[in-house]
Amino acid sequence: MDGKHKKLDGYIVPPDLSVLRAMEAIDRNGKGIVYVCEGRMLKGVLTDGDVRRHILKGGNLQEPVITIANQSPKYLQEEYKEQACELMRRYQIRSVPILDNGGRIIQIVFLQEELAGPKEQINVPVVIMAGGKGTRLYPYTQILPKPLIPIGEKTITEHIMDRFGEYGCNQFTMIVNYKRNFIKSYFMDQEKHVDLSFVDETEFMGTGGGLKLLEGRYSSTFFMSNCDILIDGDYSDILRQHKEQGNIATMVCARKHVTIPYGTVDTSDSGQAMRLNEKPEMTFITNTGLYVLEPEFLKRIPDHTFIHITDVLQGCIDAGKSVGVYQIPEENWLDMGQLDELERMKKRLEKA
Repeated sequence: MDGKHKKLDGYIVPPDLSVLRAMEAIDRNGKGIVYVCEGRMLKGVLTDGDVRRHILKGGNLQEPVITIANQSPKYLQEEYKEQACELMRRYQIRSVPILDNGGRIIQIVFLQEELAGPKEQINVPVVIMAGGKGTRLYPYTQILPKPLIPIGEKTITEHIMDRFGEYGCNQFTMIVNYKRNFIKSYFMDQEKHVDLSFVDETEFMGTGGGLKLLEGRYSSTFFMSNCDILIDGDYSDILRQHKEQGNIATMVCARKHVTIPYGTVDTSDSGQAMRLNEKPEMTFITNTGLYVLEPEFLKRIPDHTFIHITDVLQGCIDAGKSVGVYQIPEENWLDMGQLDELERMKKRLEKA
């Protein structure tokens, strides 16, 4: 691994800096993280997620950053820095500091920079589900179909294709329905060096029912992605895990940490209050909408039936089939399915 040296000042803040100033540093560096240090001595780490949860709890933005930082951060000594990428994947973190023998940061390795290196060429077909109406994105989708929503200078679909293209995946099938002629016309006018075909879904059949239209098309493993997400991850590693586990399907999932912005109450069967919980925190393993599938999966989808892929997955689980989960950090999942998330995606890509 060739660790890329960064100017460290933008990623290091002192323990007595206010949370508000630390937020500004996170925003400036565009990496969603700062390390709390005395000089260069590592004392803690703070992510944009930590700040968000602090705000939702009603926390004071003027208190010292060390009070809300994780004071047990992951790190590596310089002689073990070759293990940085493995460490980040194991713990679903996006960066790791490299320390000298005195505990001082001498380098920060970022997962995204590791992924920016040479990619293993896996050359696996990709299905993009592009038939929905995108009602959560009204009024945008009253004019443009969701697959053509622009994120910067490209459509969301082109961003998806580019990510797969880095891994040698250049065979794409789009399942289209809503404004399908608009979508087809757009891509026919583009000079894309990909093998792109379209499958018409003449009725709205759900993400599972639409997939059924592909039965018989594939003889080997393929990816399936919703058209409103971007996943920063090692697609070759996702495929490797899927194969090693012998799964009929693998879901790419993110660990989502949520703070409920209200006090909650646990009650007894008789209606008496048992416990008060002030803004409780909950952690979920969340389905991102990216999958690795085997052709056998398509055979388990009923014919001519409206059904979502999640129902088909549950049917596989109930039948004793192996359905895997590949976890990524929450920050590596961008979902533009709602307007506020669309704006977050735009800002994130502008900093990339």
